[in-house]
Amino acid sequence: LSSVRAALNNALTTAGVKYQDYDANGSQTTQTEQIQTAITKGASVLVVNIVDASSDDATQAIVDMAKNANTPLVFFNRSVSEEIVSAYDKAAYVGTDYTQAGHMQGKMIGEYLLAHYDDVDVNGDGVISYAMMKGDEGNIEAIYRTQYGVEDANKVLTEAGKPELQYFDPSNTQCYQVDQGGQWSANAAKDYMDTNFVTYNEANKNLIELVICNNDGMAEGVVACLQNNGYNKSGAHVVPVFGVDATDNAKALIKEGAMAGTIKQDAEGMAAAIAQTAKAITEGKAPVDALASLNDARFSLAEDSTSKLFVAYAPYTGE
Repeated sequence: LSSVRAALNNALTTAGVKYQDYDANGSQTTQTEQIQTAITKGASVLVVNIVDASSDDATQAIVDMAKNANTPLVFFNRSVSEEIVSAYDKAAYVGTDYTQAGHMQGKMIGEYLLAHYDDVDVNGDGVISYAMMKGDEGNIEAIYRTQYGVEDANKVLTEAGKPELQYFDPSNTQCYQVDQGGQWSANAAKDYMDTNFVTYNEANKNLIELVICNNDGMAEGVVACLQNNGYNKSGAHVVPVFGVDATDNAKALIKEGAMAGTIKQDAEGMAAAIAQTAKAITEGKAPVDALASLNDARFSLAEDSTSKLFVAYAPYTGE
């Protein structure tokens, strides 16, 4: 999000567009009030990364405010209801296909494990033990990354005659650990891993052999814990850690061999799509026409949608 905002601000500044940033600090109530303030001040277009993506009521309230003021509205990043957004002819959504990152990550993980299976299987039991770091309980992107990161890895493994991944803690039936603050944070992931290592370690022959993270921030926290325990640094065993976003920090960790891979979320591409879509809608183009007119291979109109534009993901391993 910070990368998208920086890129968007640069794009708007270059285009000579005046803008006002608002930060709701994780509060949907604050954000809703800020949107009303922006409308009252005469904003010509609203660009909104909704706080509570799981709430159709929050989405509807924002759309209603914009519609009542006849103000164009572009949601971005966190997925919102197509039905609610498309009901307002000056509203659109720019983001990603929330299933795509999970599918790409799962395939990447499966292929990596096939190429390094014996090295990864430190416990020597023929099965890969994994941990999963989920960013936010109700976020649709987190839900599908958590699901497909494992399902698609298992598909690659079983098709090659290997057993499915095994969650490291049999008492955890959810098979993930979630950032309770919904911040997808490095600190939350590190805290979980620090606790995990007390019981699940190489000395007990039940080491966590793979860590899948919903984003690169949590992956950084996992790597910090692993390195504090003697792993994932020069000359030491590497527990493969996978993330999503391809942040600069993650790229650096991949380059030094401390992370195995990530999925690039194109912050610059998303910013460009937001700016161009907002401009087109403000000029009177229907969202479907504005979205379709963006002649860029990175962008695609969601199937059967009149208001959703997807920015493509891509795998990143540093190669």
